[in-house]
Amino acid sequence: MNIEVSAIFQIAGIGIIVAMIHTVLKQMGKEDMAHWVTVIGFVVVLFMVVRLLNDLFREIRAIFLFQ
Repeated sequence: MNIEVSAIFQIAGIGIIVAMIHTVLKQMGKEDMAHWVTVIGFVVVLFMVVRLLNDLFREIRAIFLFQ
């Protein structure tokens, strides 16, 4: 199995950018938009993690079912 280190850096980068945007929007007094940015960032990262978990389970199934 090939672990993609770039995926980890992408997730960390998205987290840092979302945190910065959230802080800026909160300082500007737009808390609603700040929360929406956080939710959207979470959903994007969630889709990335689900895709990686799908690859992991395919690899496990291929190993144990000898396909």
